[in-house]
Amino acid sequence: MPASNRVIGFIGLGIMGRPMALNLVNAGYPLAVYARRPEASRPLADHGANVYPTPAGVAAHADVIITMVSDTPDVEAVILGDQGIASGAKHGCVVIDMSTISPAATRRFAEALASRQIDMLDAPVSGGEQGAIDGKLSIMVGGKTDVFERMLPVFECLGKNIVYVGPSGAGQVAKACNQILVAQTIAATGEALLLARAAGADPVRVREALLGGLAYSKILENHGQRMLDDNYTPGFKSKLHLKDMRIALEAAREAGVQIPGADRTLTYLDTLVEAGQGELDSAAIARMVWGRDSLD
Repeated sequence: MPASNRVIGFIGLGIMGRPMALNLVNAGYPLAVYARRPEASRPLADHGANVYPTPAGVAAHADVIITMVSDTPDVEAVILGDQGIASGAKHGCVVIDMSTISPAATRRFAEALASRQIDMLDAPVSGGEQGAIDGKLSIMVGGKTDVFERMLPVFECLGKNIVYVGPSGAGQVAKACNQILVAQTIAATGEALLLARAAGADPVRVREALLGGLAYSKILENHGQRMLDDNYTPGFKSKLHLKDMRIALEAAREAGVQIPGADRTLTYLDTLVEAGQGELDSAAIARMVWGRDSLD
């Protein structure tokens, strides 16, 4: 049984959202859901979730509403648009946005909800589809500390590394930092394998050697193997990573700092997507580093 009888609303049942919602159902929480595509909600309905035709309908029947959608405009539409959460939510409920969006927009949405006596946490995640399935996501949270503490049992159904970062928008800043590190480490892995091949060393053995030292990273382990195999079946699509890097660069401009490495990696992603490869995993950044499809 859940820690409380609170009903959780879940909006956004895509690659990440669906397993996250299922984990909440499996933890015993009553669920109310909305999806733009009706077929996306069927697995949840089969597990006892109530399906509603609008975000407002979900909000009217929930104590906590989680959103997990693609981009800033989508979150704005779901929260503040016609038949959005704000038009149906009860005073005192909590909105948790787990999408990856603009920190500045997040603060604006939180202020709009606060004027209606609704609290909001921004809680973007890292860990990919498998992390969502396993309930082992890394969750970075911004908002009021007391609201975070009340929502911790919900987060514990979804992730293992749950960190309160700071006030509203801070979770999204942390996620922007995460995406900067991931993108640049992918590019650095591609450069290392390129040098290995060009200098006459076996990239497979070079990677194996690097995995045992300070250069080890999950990206070298997982994405490095993807590069060697020329296998870019998406875990996280390039077009979404491009969106996230644009958010990171926008946040940097607002903060008055330059992050040239991130700017260069954004160019790789932009070129990749413009070449029609936006559906590939963002490990395909390596193709832009190499100037060709593979090391061969």
